[in-house]
This record gives sequence, structure tokens and C-alpha cells, in this order.
Amino acid sequence: MFDDTIAAIATPLGEGGLAVIRISGPDTLAVADRVFRPAGKNSPAPSAAPTHTILYGRIFRSEVLVDEVLLSVLRGPRTFTREDTVEISCHGGLLPAKLVLDTVLENGARLADPGEFTRRAFLNGRLDLAQAEAVADLIHSRTALALAAANEQLAGKLSQRINELRDELMRTLAHVEAHIDFPDEDIAPETRLQLIQRLEKGAAFLEELLRTANEGQILRRGIRAAIIGRPNAGKSSLLNRLLGHDRAIVSPVPGTTRDTIEETADIRGLPVVFIDTAGLRDSQDAIEVEGIRRSRASLAQAELILHVLDASEPLTAEDEAYLKEFAGKPRILVRNKTDLPSQCSHVGEESLPAVDVCCLSGQGIEPLKDAIKGMVWAGRTEAGMLQVMINSRHQEALGRARTATRETIAALRAEATLELVALDLRIAVGAVGEIVGKTTTDDLLDSIFSQFCLGK
Repeated sequence: MFDDTIAAIATPLGEGGLAVIRISGPDTLAVADRVFRPAGKNSPAPSAAPTHTILYGRIFRSEVLVDEVLLSVLRGPRTFTREDTVEISCHGGLLPAKLVLDTVLENGARLADPGEFTRRAFLNGRLDLAQAEAVADLIHSRTALALAAANEQLAGKLSQRINELRDELMRTLAHVEAHIDFPDEDIAPETRLQLIQRLEKGAAFLEELLRTANEGQILRRGIRAAIIGRPNAGKSSLLNRLLGHDRAIVSPVPGTTRDTIEETADIRGLPVVFIDTAGLRDSQDAIEVEGIRRSRASLAQAELILHVLDASEPLTAEDEAYLKEFAGKPRILVRNKTDLPSQCSHVGEESLPAVDVCCLSGQGIEPLKDAIKGMVWAGRTEAGMLQVMINSRHQEALGRARTATRETIAALRAEATLELVALDLRIAVGAVGEIVGKTTTDDLLDSIFSQFCLGK
């Protein structure tokens, strides 16, 4: 438990119906007593109120009314942080929320650091580290699939599997160390085989988890898909169709798009950042040249290319050049304007998927969404898969655990000294423990929770 009390605005800044100021720590109720006056004559002060009750009253700052509020009293340990907590619901807007927070800070609380409420929840045993990270994933979810994966992790599904793996490795380590303590007793061949089989089972599970890394990264940060092609091929029209609303200006005048436009869309449950680029061509217009330069910079960062062709015109030398130039990237040919007589329907083959669309009518957009998901998503989407979607931190730690486990197996097979076997096994146990926070450092916690927003 901590000896100071923290406070922050827990809702987004800006105009709205309500704003919430959260307070947590040992002096929470005393701070609330100083700033809050209950409206009813017989209404209790926050410190006298039962837990999980709501009080109606007003916040005063130096005898000046700040706002009319509802104040929730939540006594530890039945709270998010396991500390005494108060949440003040005031009117939304920048000024009311700021004035209420300032009043709270002047009366004994300090401003919370980013993610400090969740950090306290972890350090007080309310959440493990994987669940704490899921809180941030939940807040930043951009699709229903990402939200489902975050909820599974927050519910402890990944943690349960990780803890089972760590317990199994710990039992194996205890077995090895017991034989180290009695050097006169060698491990029987059948016992050694049982230890190897147990470790191989653990290594197989590590491989299973690591195979979810790519899908986990996609759900959390999305993929970047650049829309390229000659001017007037229909790139901006395609962007608008994929987004479901008009975002980019569409014009028959070539070179209308002079800068890159980025927008995120939910494509079959995956967050996809579409980048509408300036038409690729040689130009003497300085602004258009800069737009093309930015387009090529975006292409370098894109993980998928949607190459738009005008199906009503024969391929040009420029089209052929771009087909060759971007052959090294995952891409889908989008043959647009299929409502007109086709001149390039033969372009595209099994190794280069092609989808026919008409951005004017919307025909072919749904098959294109299927093709985009099929190109970037190799995972399953049932609950069992979503339970174990690991992030980049998990991937790095599990990679070390896999290496150490394999080396342990090799050492046992080679009948190496048990001290060496135990050394590798301890590395595996420590790496797995990092996932749920059973082995941590202050630097690791600072790195994780600094990415959280204030008030969470």
C-alpha cells in the first residue's frame, strides 16, 4: 500500500455531459471531506458514508462554489486500486473538471502520473501485469475483435495459461535442484526422459503462443495499407468506399490528391490504416512532386499495397513499371471501373491476387475486404485464439523462455551437469514470470505504465 493520495481527471478533456475526477490513496476520504459538502441536512460526509454509495452535494474552493456533483465512495480493498477511492462526477467541460481537480490537489492529493491508478492495482495485487496491459488495450481498441481480445486478457485467460506453464517449469526445476542437493544420486534414465517430455510439452506451448504474436500486433496497432496507382485510377474513390464515408476529394482532374491521407477502418474486425497517396507519375508541379515524395515514404512503411488499375484502359508503361517496382511487397491488384468495357482483365494471377471493383456503385468492395483480411490475417478468430494474443513485450520474453527451454532439453539429452541444466531452466522460469509480473524491475514498470493515459 502507498502512503500518498493521487488524483486525476479520468475522462477525456473537452466539452461533454459529465467529467469524472478519480482520487485514490490512504487520505482519499479526508480529502473528500475537505472539498465536498453534502446537500441534505442528514446526509453523511464521505468519511462517514458506507462503501459503494453515491452522495449528492457541491464542491467548494475557499468557500466559493465550484460545481454541483455526485460523489461515489468506494472503500478498499473492493476497488480498482484496492485503496480507498472516490470518484467525483461533475459537469463536463474543460473548466469545471479542472477546477474540481485543482480543489482536490490543494487539499491533500497530488496529481497522478500516467497509468498510476493501474500501476497501483498491479502492485496491490488487484491485477497481474498482463491484465494491467489489457486495460490499455481495452481503451485503445479500434475494432470489436480487438476489444474481445483485450477483454479475454483482462479476464485473466492469458495469465492463467502463463501461470500454468510457469508452475510446470518450476516443478521441473525443483526436481532438478533436489538431485543437485544429493549429488550421490544420479537421475534415473526414465526420470530424465520424463523431465524431457515435460519440457518438450512446455516448449510446444511456447511455440503456440509465439505464433499468435503477428495477429496480436495487428489487433493492437493495425496494419498500414497504401493505396497506389496512376492519377485518376480511382484511389480516392476506393478510400471513401472502404471507409464508408467521403474523406478524400474525388475529381476527374489528375493530381487532385497532393498529400497523403490516413484513415483507420474496421475491415472484418481488423484495424486497417488506409493511406491514400498522390498519383504516381512524373510531374513538374512542385506541390505534386512533394506529394509523390511523401507517397513513396508511406509506401516504404506500408505492410500491404492496394494497387489500383483503371480496368477501362490498357496497361501503360507506368503501370508495368509500378507492377515490377512493388513486386517485393504483399499487394492486391484492384481493377477499378469494371462498369466500363474492360481492357486489362487479364492482369493478376494466383500469385498476385486481383479483385474487380466499381467504386461508383460499390460493387466488389466486400470481396476486396475479404481479400485484405486473407492477405494479412493467418489466425483464427474464435475465443480460444483471442485468449492468448500476445504483445511485443510478451513475444520478446517468451522468445527467451523458448531458447532457454530448448537448451535445457539439449543439456538433459547430453547428460550435462545438473547445475548447467538448472541454470538454463531458471532463465526460462524468470522469462515466463515477466509476462504476469512475477519477475519485474522498476524500469520495466515505468516503460509499461508511462504509455497509459492520465486518470487510468
